[in-house]
This record gives sequence, structure tokens and C-alpha cells, in this order.
Amino acid sequence: MAVTIKDIAKLANVSITTVSRVINNKTEGVSEETRNRILQLVKELGYQPNAIARGLVTKKTKTVGLIIPDISNPFFPDIARGVEDSAHIYGYNVFLCNTDDNLEKESEYINALKEKYVDGIIFTSSSIPKHEHITDLIKSGIPVVIMDRRIDSEDIYGVFLDNYEGGYIATKYLIDLGHKRIGCITGPLYISNAIERLEGYKRALVDNEIEVDNRLIFEGDYKINSGIIGAEKLLEHEVTAIFASNDLMAYGAYKAIRSYGYKIPDDISVVGFDDIQLSQILEPQLTTIRQPAYDMGLAAARMLIKLVEGKKLKKKIINFRPQLIIRQSTKNIG
Repeated sequence: MAVTIKDIAKLANVSITTVSRVINNKTEGVSEETRNRILQLVKELGYQPNAIARGLVTKKTKTVGLIIPDISNPFFPDIARGVEDSAHIYGYNVFLCNTDDNLEKESEYINALKEKYVDGIIFTSSSIPKHEHITDLIKSGIPVVIMDRRIDSEDIYGVFLDNYEGGYIATKYLIDLGHKRIGCITGPLYISNAIERLEGYKRALVDNEIEVDNRLIFEGDYKINSGIIGAEKLLEHEVTAIFASNDLMAYGAYKAIRSYGYKIPDDISVVGFDDIQLSQILEPQLTTIRQPAYDMGLAAARMLIKLVEGKKLKKKIINFRPQLIIRQSTKNIG
């Protein structure tokens, strides 16, 4: 059975209040001898303070929640690592919750984090068009920072990438290589970042006097299999290049292209989005749009902890810029 503060008080022959003051470094009115006796008992008995119970008194538990939609997508573990590293610096622990893009599971995790009295929540919302529960969470007074997928609300604090610019850069690069029949495999088109990347793709075509052909746009789901199916559909329309809205779907496109007997990049060029580590291991290595997931995680944790501690923030939204990483999966055909 776990040792309690009551046990320590009994053994030290002092009040529970005295033990509590020593444990919380508030030793005014406590003699040095008593303090040392209590600390020695704490060490010998392996006493661990109950963070939740202490939080009820201090109104702080030094814990934050991180809700992400898909832990199997390597982009999100990179975010999680950034959040954890940053939180650790400030003395906070992180509860990681994976929703599998499921609204019901997302709501359950929000309630669970509330019950654990977390000081704040970093949130990448699930793949749904409505976010009433997030709005309710913000209204409840718990500090919240939204990441990656934007939500329409003036009340939010958030860390995002300029996905429109990323889609534009990827497509413009393929156009500069001489490609005109460029297919696009999007993410789910009820997620903000998928919509923004598609709009960037379309804008690059229009700016370069290339007609937007809806037959060359396939809606995927950010998973490998939709990249396979999407590429198969696009190859039927004689594309010379494919822009996949994340790296996982680009991997699926690789498989489909090869199953058709084509070579990358000699026959088909491919550009991805995210620049997860596996993209450097593929053969050929994947040209992609880099979004700095780890740095975004660091920034989100810093922002949340400042909110938790009541510090002023210079701005509510932090936008990161995408970067084109050129490797071997694209070829000039001009």
C-alpha cells in the first residue's frame, strides 16, 4: 500500500499540515530538526506526493494533455516528441491521447483529461467538420492550443503550417520541371490542411495557365492505401507527375506506379508533403514539402505553458513556413 502524508506525520510525531509544508518547501515555523526528520522519512519510505490531490490545493498539477489523431502517422510522433521535450524543460509531464480520428474517442479523452485536472491541452482535432466539444473545452477555462488542423474560432491559440503555400510550392516546382498533367492526391477534404494544400495546387496551375482538371484530383485519407488507389486512378489519365498531400500517400503512389511498370522519376515524378524520416530511405528518395513537426511541437508546448502560467503572449497564432526538399523522385521533362 502506498505511503500517505498521514503515515509520515504519525511517524514524525507532527501534524499533517507540518508535513505538507515541508514537502512543498514552505518551512516557515518548522524547525530544522523537524524538517530533516520529515525529509528522512520521506526518503526511507519512498513517499510520492499525489499530484492530483496537491493540484486541488495549488490549482496546478504540472501536467498537460496532448491529443493527436493518428499515432501510426510518423508526423505525429515527431510533434509529440517536441511537446514532451519542451514540457520537460518547464517541469511538466504529458498525457498522450490517440483518437484514431474518432469523434467519440476524442470526446472521451477530453473528459478523461479534465478528470485528471490537467493544466492545459494541446489539440490536433479529429477528422470531423464540427468541433463543438472543442469550443466547450475552451469556454470551460482550460487553456488550449490547437495544432496542425485549423478550427474557425477567434478564441483559439494555435500553431500551424502555411499549407496553402506548401501546396503551391510543390505544384509550381513540378510545373517548372516541365510537367503539365499533374495529379493531386488530397487528404480528407473536410480537414483544413487538406483543403489548403489542394487550393495551393490549384492556384499554381492557374497562375501558370494550366487548366484545373478535376479528373486529376483524387480525395485520399492521409493513409498509404489511399495513395495506392489514388495513383492508380491518376495513371489512367496519363499524368506525368503526382503531388501527394502527405508522405504516406506518396509511398502508396510509389507502389502503384511500380505495379504499372513505370519508373520513378523517369516516367512519373512524385512529390510528397511532411518530410518524415522514411522519405530519405525510399528508393529513390522522395522530394517533399517539409513541415517542422518537432519545432511545431516545441512551440505549442511553450505557448500552452505560458497560458497556464498566466503570462502574456505576443501573438495568438504561430505560422511556420513550408520548405521544398528536393531529392531523386522528380525529373525535368521540359
